[in-house]
Amino acid sequence: MNTRFHGVGVAIVTPFNDDMTVDFDGFGRVVQHISDGGVDYVVLQGTTGESPTVTKTEKKQLLQYLKENNPKKLPIVYGVGGNVTPEVVASMKETDFEGVDAILSVCPYYNKPGKRGVIEHFTRIADASPVPVILYNIPPRTGINMSAETICTLAEHPNIIGVKEASCIIEQCMEIARDKPEDFLLISGDDVQAVPIISIGGVGVMSVIANAFPTKFSEMIHAALRGDFAFAQKELGHFLRIDPLLYEEGNPVGIKKILEILGLISSNVRLPLYPAADELGERMRAVLQQDKLVELVA
Repeated sequence: MNTRFHGVGVAIVTPFNDDMTVDFDGFGRVVQHISDGGVDYVVLQGTTGESPTVTKTEKKQLLQYLKENNPKKLPIVYGVGGNVTPEVVASMKETDFEGVDAILSVCPYYNKPGKRGVIEHFTRIADASPVPVILYNIPPRTGINMSAETICTLAEHPNIIGVKEASCIIEQCMEIARDKPEDFLLISGDDVQAVPIISIGGVGVMSVIANAFPTKFSEMIHAALRGDFAFAQKELGHFLRIDPLLYEEGNPVGIKKILEILGLISSNVRLPLYPAADELGERMRAVLQQDKLVELVA
């Protein structure tokens, strides 16, 4: 069984300078921070990396920077997706996959294809990809929900190895766990649902909050994977109140504000996202203190 993507993958942010250029020094600090925190792999240019507003050139630069500045040699999952199938396939021909362990490919958005269209879309991507493919199901952003049946059909493709399941429908996760091939990876796409999903057969999470709190979050997930759900559930309690604040003004607005509080990067985001309001930042500080994450706050 492929275990490279068990545990905690961090959907890493893309820091920006005040002039909105990529802050590579800040990116390096976040990479070092999560590496020291014991995470298991890095997810580059997913939703949390602001992939819609990062240019093709910047994506290549970030990937190259990560390859060259990866102190723990963590596996890399690279976001390659879109809603124009031929363009996604063509983009892979322009990508240097050396050092990339898998791609994360989002369900096509806006077009709202039916089941047959979704299956054909991912089949063509998987046929063309030189590395394994992890599906990304996130209905609130794409406008469609890939059903458990569709996901398990795609799971039969030899180059499709897993799904980042962010539907937040626990019954759907249970259906995937029941019907998937044994070696197909069910990965939570939601931080607070990760422990429950592991309890039904999931192998971990692609996390937003682990950008800021990699040690505490990794300890929780690794405990759940060992079957110590009593400890994991107790630790989960530390994150339950901060988690919704991360998304109140859009992702990654919230997590970037926390990273600014920690002194790692600025909270700059690219329009149409807008930096967190001061009032939200103050509420975040209060929750972090109340829920015993204060020791990590500068």
